[in-house]
Amino acid sequence: MLHSDFTLYLITDRHQTDGRMLTEMVRRSLEGGVRAVQLREKDLSAAPLFRLADELRRLTSDFDARLIINDRLDIALATGADGVQIGVGSIPVAVARRLLGSDKIIAYSAHAIDEARQAGADGADFVTFGPVYATPSKLAYGSPCGVLKLAEAAAALEIPVIGLGGITLDNISETFSATVRGVAVISAILAATDPYIATVSLLKKIEEHAKHS
Repeated sequence: MLHSDFTLYLITDRHQTDGRMLTEMVRRSLEGGVRAVQLREKDLSAAPLFRLADELRRLTSDFDARLIINDRLDIALATGADGVQIGVGSIPVAVARRLLGSDKIIAYSAHAIDEARQAGADGADFVTFGPVYATPSKLAYGSPCGVLKLAEAAAALEIPVIGLGGITLDNISETFSATVRGVAVISAILAATDPYIATVSLLKKIEEHAKHS
């Protein structure tokens, strides 16, 4: 089974839940059909991050979903997570592969095609590419790349590409027109009134696009 066989990738940010418990928001998204979750809470120290990761590992396992940890190989190994998401500021992909072995997922956060291509050559299983649209969480990476650049990346890479950044129910069909494997979202689910309904709606749009493509 491909490591990126999912079309909807939830990235966590407990600051976007409007005070609601992150684990409950993730649970509702899993009930709605999410099958891959990235734990990305960069401001948490090791102990609370481990506890949250351990809880999410049990939760995702209940739904036969994957749990990927952002940047922290130690937390991923300690909790039995399915893999890690790393980027330009992380340890090299080849080193992560050596430490994790061949059965773990290594995803790479890319913002340029050459960078993404190198990550694939070094052993990454898939890349998230963006930001596709303007989004507060990716302001540090400059202007959005847009759908055309996303499509260029998807065509240039041998590994799957997942679109990331500012993706909503309104633009998800346009994003999939770039022939990406999937999309990654944060606020489209976690900031929604009901993450279950938001997830179901996103997956329905994805399914509708697949039928007409």
